[in-house]
Amino acid sequence: MMIIRVKLYASLGKYLPEGSVRNEIDQTVSEGATVTEILSGLNVPGEMCHLVLVNGNYLAPGERDECALKEGDHLAVWPPVAGG
Repeated sequence: MMIIRVKLYASLGKYLPEGSVRNEIDQTVSEGATVTEILSGLNVPGEMCHLVLVNGNYLAPGERDECALKEGDHLAVWPPVAGG
C-alpha cells in the first residue's frame, strides 16, 4: 500500500469522501495503482476527467490506463469547462 494526494476540482469535488478539506485527500491505494484505477475507485466518471495532472505534468487520456503512480505522487483532475 502507498499514499498519494488526490485533488478533484470544481464539480468533481463531490466524489471525494465526506470530510475532505479543500477538495483534496491523502488516499491509500495499492502499489502500482493507475490513474484510471484510482479515479474509478472514487466513482469519478471517465468522461468528467478533462484535465489530468500527475505531479504537475499533463497526462493525456490514452496514458491514464498505464500510468502507475508512486508513493507521494499528486493526482489533480479538472472537469470539462464551458463558458464564454
